[in-house]
Amino acid sequence: MSAKYYLTCLWPGLAELWWRGRLSAIPTALAFGAALNLMLVMRFLYPEWLTSGLVRLGCWVGVAVWIFFVVRAVRELPGLIAPRTVSDEPDRFPEARDACLRGDWTEAEGLLSDLLAIEPRDPPALLLLCGVYRSTGRLDAASQLIEEIRRLEVADAWWLEIATEERRVERLRDADNESDADTGTENTDTENDVSAAGSKSADLTEENVESDEHHAVA
Repeated sequence: MSAKYYLTCLWPGLAELWWRGRLSAIPTALAFGAALNLMLVMRFLYPEWLTSGLVRLGCWVGVAVWIFFVVRAVRELPGLIAPRTVSDEPDRFPEARDACLRGDWTEAEGLLSDLLAIEPRDPPALLLLCGVYRSTGRLDAASQLIEEIRRLEVADAWWLEIATEERRVERLRDADNESDADTGTENTDTENDVSAAGSKSADLTEENVESDEHHAVA
């Protein structure tokens, strides 16, 4: 893992917000910012508010708390960035991919659901699940999933695959619309043929009735 990823650990709560989008980390981040500003104000702007001993004690306590949160964030960072690599469960993505290649959509969807339970923001697994939806005719679900993937910042590097999958879904949707239109046209033609046949039958019936009446008069 690159060392630059650990820079987010220097601000308590930032790693969880940045890599996981956890709103529960916002109070921690805000509290650290407020405490830092308060210490700077008391130390440099208004030192007369408190005695120097109390200010120094507060600074040391703040530093100790900051170190505690930094160490905890460093330990948790691999699990935040790549939960599948630190999970006790085996990585089932190769099995899900093989199931898709075999056309076993039920097994593939189950395996991908297990994967996403561990890592719900994994672009490859989400794209593969989108392909399962597309292949099983659930085009609306596939389109909705594509929009969710596009909103993930971790999916920025997958923009080409996302666009490709979106085009595939749209092609299938257009094909379904054309098929429905053709079916509607055929039904209309059939109704017209039936109506025309009914009209001819009615004309023949009227002719037969007139003929019978003419013979009766004769």
